[in-house]
Amino acid sequence: MRNPVIPDKLYFRIGEVSRLLKLEPYVLRFWEKEFPTLTPTKGANGRRMYRKKDVEMVVAIKNLLYEQGFTIAGAKRVLAGTRPQDLPSDLLPVKNGDQKSSKVAKSPTNGLSPAKLTQLKVELRDILTILSRRC
Repeated sequence: MRNPVIPDKLYFRIGEVSRLLKLEPYVLRFWEKEFPTLTPTKGANGRRMYRKKDVEMVVAIKNLLYEQGFTIAGAKRVLAGTRPQDLPSDLLPVKNGDQKSSKVAKSPTNGLSPAKLTQLKVELRDILTILSRRC
């Protein structure tokens, strides 16, 4: 993955960051909860406003999770300053040919076919719709 060129702006909306880094907004919101170093501010209207340093942090998190294959716990420890070689083996990325626990994703799709992924996406949206009606 090559690092995207981040425009020289003071603030970015979540949609801009989403398009720039090719991530869904829900992923960014989830990462905000998981990574305390990712702290976008909220404007008067309640919308998230990412600063350039926040966007750079998202790039680093994406690289650790998607490119290097770290678990969320492993990525947190790396970002907190732990050297990768000092991490427990269950937090390390999978090397080609190695077998790890299911905590580490083999690939973003885990070998599922595009048709199966589309079916899962539809089913998850249906579940989300049902859950949002109950709230």
